[in-house]
Amino acid sequence: MTQAGLKPALNAGQIWNMSFGFLGIQIGFELQNGNVSRIFQTLGADVGELAILWIAAPMTGLVVQPIIGHLSDKTWSPRFGRRRPYFLIGALLATLALFVMPNAPVLWVAAGMLWIMDASLNITMEPFRAFVGDNLPDRQRTMGYAMQSFFIGTGAVMAGALPWVMTNWLGLSNIAPAGEIPETVRWAFYIGGTALAAAVAWTVFSTKEYSPEELARFEASTGRGAGAGHAPVLRSASQFARGGVVWIIAGALVAALVAIARGEARLAFLGEIEVAQELYVLAVLIAGFGVIQLVAASLRQQGRETSGFMEVVSDLFAMPKTMRQLAVVQFFSWFAMFALWIYGTPGVTEYHFGASDAASAAYQDGADWWSLMGSVRNGLAAAAALGFVMIAAKIDRCRLHAINLTLGAVGFAAMLLVRDPALLWIPQIGMGIAWASIVALPYAILAGCVPAEKMGIYMGVFNIFIVVPQLLAATLLGFLVTNLFGGAAINAFVIGAVSLVLAAAATLLVKDGETRGVAALRAGEA
Repeated sequence: MTQAGLKPALNAGQIWNMSFGFLGIQIGFELQNGNVSRIFQTLGADVGELAILWIAAPMTGLVVQPIIGHLSDKTWSPRFGRRRPYFLIGALLATLALFVMPNAPVLWVAAGMLWIMDASLNITMEPFRAFVGDNLPDRQRTMGYAMQSFFIGTGAVMAGALPWVMTNWLGLSNIAPAGEIPETVRWAFYIGGTALAAAVAWTVFSTKEYSPEELARFEASTGRGAGAGHAPVLRSASQFARGGVVWIIAGALVAALVAIARGEARLAFLGEIEVAQELYVLAVLIAGFGVIQLVAASLRQQGRETSGFMEVVSDLFAMPKTMRQLAVVQFFSWFAMFALWIYGTPGVTEYHFGASDAASAAYQDGADWWSLMGSVRNGLAAAAALGFVMIAAKIDRCRLHAINLTLGAVGFAAMLLVRDPALLWIPQIGMGIAWASIVALPYAILAGCVPAEKMGIYMGVFNIFIVVPQLLAATLLGFLVTNLFGGAAINAFVIGAVSLVLAAAATLLVKDGETRGVAALRAGEA
């Protein structure tokens, strides 16, 4: 029975409908993650260039997600709602990019399409996280996020299997002349783009949203009115200014070191180490964070506190302790996953199929097989995501996440130990469990430590700790693979395994002081 004034519970069908769009979003992301390196190599990119070509994706997310989160918080249309306009616009743009990318005639066009595709997917995805908080009462939010995680895994299975199914079941060719994309990949992108638009449209037209006034009444009825219980200590203008100067100087020093290392007068201790120009991007990122702080110092000095920019920056520096601890976990977790996405295809095709020529049949067979292994991995993730909800009620969530990440590290390491391609499903078990945990449990832990009225903005800030490690991976992975492992792409899995071990260790240091998620789950089951 619904108490007067409280947000009503939704039935299983309604939760299914509001989460169904995530199926299409993940189809788009998985086609991107599983095939873009393949497309880049087909169009002439060297393995060492892949990481920097991928930098478009996380850079786009870093910029787009906070902006879209802020805009969707301020949007309301009686006809189209609050979040749904962003779902639909982003899905249509992403569908267009999915249709264009496999027909890219040259590398720079494909790289541009990756930028557009990722921006569009972020426009669609970011408001979906807030959508759960908007539409579901506290006791059902665990179920809502679990349903999203289920569709993440299911969509990834469908997208990952598409190229392999069309080659082995439908008889389409997975090879093409040099410089051309195989028809299996083209049709996978066409089908995926159509599915993306259809799935998001289903959620848009089958789900209603509450107006801002209704949401305010629901929040007031719980005794958690706007601003209740959250009074962070604001960072002063002088603190922002000092921090900005320090970060800018640090960025300049990194850039200077890269320039010296790449110059004719190389430092003797570098030996034969090759310092790639991509490391300049790292210097720009460091200095860029300093610039952001200087802008914040100026705005705070002028008393201009009401902009979305100041809200995001202020809350970034006023994060709860648990969220700061989770940031470390997220850094190492997503660094590992980016190693998987960038170097999975070239690593498997070279190490397990003995092919480095993107125009060869062996390379395309290996790429198709790795795409199918992605489906295995994500199918396991879909099942594990639902299991975590039940297990988390019986075991500490931080300990569970640490166990899952450790299993993922074992899976990454096993990629070098398993030489038979037919047995590559074995490492996917640990990797799939870790992936399901990465996209589910940190959000459950986070939801227990942030005030309800700040849930949206902190979800946006939390995404920064997904994007930043991806940006660092895009600038550092090529350097590490080249200089530590002689350019052998398969050894990126070693880097990923070490990163997941560090993430697991960091998880054990997280203070998960809230049990609201478990209590809510039990209330929902009662």
